[in-house]
Amino acid sequence: MATVQDSDFDSLVPGLPLSRRTFVGGSLAAGFALAVQPALGQSVVVTPADGLVAGEITVPAPDGVALKAYRAQPAGKGPFPTVLVVQEIFGVHEYIRDVCRRLARQGYQAIAPNLFQRQGDPAGIDSVADILAKVVSKVPDAQVLADLDATAAWAAANGGDGARLGITGFCWGGRITWLYAAHNPKLKAGVAWYGRLTGVASAMTPHHPIDVVDKISAPVLGLYGAKDQGIPVSDVDDMKADLAKAGKRVEFVVYPDAGHAFHADYRPSYRAADAADGWGRLLAWFKASGL
Repeated sequence: MATVQDSDFDSLVPGLPLSRRTFVGGSLAAGFALAVQPALGQSVVVTPADGLVAGEITVPAPDGVALKAYRAQPAGKGPFPTVLVVQEIFGVHEYIRDVCRRLARQGYQAIAPNLFQRQGDPAGIDSVADILAKVVSKVPDAQVLADLDATAAWAAANGGDGARLGITGFCWGGRITWLYAAHNPKLKAGVAWYGRLTGVASAMTPHHPIDVVDKISAPVLGLYGAKDQGIPVSDVDDMKADLAKAGKRVEFVVYPDAGHAFHADYRPSYRAADAADGWGRLLAWFKASGL
């Protein structure tokens, strides 16, 4: 069965190059919907909430929206170093919540805000093409960055350590991780999992990671797959060269046999060894960065 990656949302956003329109095609999209829809997937890694403070919270957003988020942290007073967890196109589903619990078991306060809340709920849409067209393509970067700022502020006032802030994100969230590293000068570190690095500017996405290299202030670890059909290794090489020229502290790991979404344990793309290696690198990166 053919599959489509969530990085292919490029093809449904107006103004992006035709060469990336690999998504369009009835049989491809139809096959993908049942193959990897998060509500149907079975996660390989299941992290219990025992001994943690975990559950839904509400974050006051700048525009007055009561932003829903999932928070997990160790029991106790804290303050704990905070990690913002940024979703894939499928929203804050069980896999993302489990990532928060995994981080909480390592001593972090991990929070995944629902960054699509205003635009719609991907869980109620059974077509990936519709998720991309009806929800993801309508989410402006400026809104996302402001919501992440609000989440960081909530964390600092509710058991988190505002001086120790990190971020990690997957696919759509991987791209946002790079952008947030250029947006928030107080960020200590970021880890971007197979996030898109290039693209054509639009009203919703005026800049892409490669456009904001000079503004990146936090050390970022990029984790990518050499067989990712949506993010060529040449894009990684270009980003790496630009960051090196700008004197930024970054590191890239490209897994030779991995494709896109190799950490997503509820999807056929999951590669257990590469996911485990990447997770270990994430923890080491955060600790080396003072988190």
